[in-house]
Amino acid sequence: MRKILAIGIGTGHPEQLTVQAVQALNQLDVVFLLDKGSEKADLGSLRRELCERYIQQRPVRFVELADSARDAGASSYAQAVQEWHARRLELYEGAIARELPDGGCGGILVWGDPSLYDSTVRLLQQLVARAQVAFEYEVIPGISSPQLLAARHKIALNRIGGAVHITTGRRLAAGMPAEADDVVVMLDGDCSFRHLSDPDLEIYWGAYLGSEHELLIAGPLVRCKEEIQRVRSAARARHGWIMDTYLLRKRPAV
Repeated sequence: MRKILAIGIGTGHPEQLTVQAVQALNQLDVVFLLDKGSEKADLGSLRRELCERYIQQRPVRFVELADSARDAGASSYAQAVQEWHARRLELYEGAIARELPDGGCGGILVWGDPSLYDSTVRLLQQLVARAQVAFEYEVIPGISSPQLLAARHKIALNRIGGAVHITTGRRLAAGMPAEADDVVVMLDGDCSFRHLSDPDLEIYWGAYLGSEHELLIAGPLVRCKEEIQRVRSAARARHGWIMDTYLLRKRPAV
């Protein structure tokens, strides 16, 4: 039986890998890498570097899969994502059948943690249900960007007895979630925080967390929002890509 390991690798720093993740890497015969084009080539290079650093017990082979982009102009966001993921499903299914022999172990190295705004586990579930290629899979957790964001800003994500709401920039564009005082926002390519004007909101923002290019800004949102947009735009132009996340925190009433 083939085996696939979905391995959380953190957000860029090689020392963020857990002992369990390193042990999982050393079980691999094949690593499947999504090629997202030249702009995001750094992400593929980092995955290779992690393997070269930590895999010691066996040779490993890299299989690159040409990933397609989501149709940003589609009228339905949900449908565009479904079609995008369907293409990925075909890519993985064909590659596992073709490149991973029976009894072999393949790995998918997941940025951050596989449980948080990542499609890998969902795709593996669908592949198992399709039953076109037989395999079993395991999920290895990793350090997520909200965890590292809190560590870099030296804060806790929750307050005493409080809840943390995790959402996306697309949802935040409609406004702060009702009755939420601490909101972690991910996948916000449009800087949706710029629409918020509550003077009691503070922001803790971070990009390229854990890497040598790490950027951090914190303070009252009304004061920081323009700076974050300017810094973010310049960093994206410089590197060709950006991954960022932030916490919005409402100051308690006096």
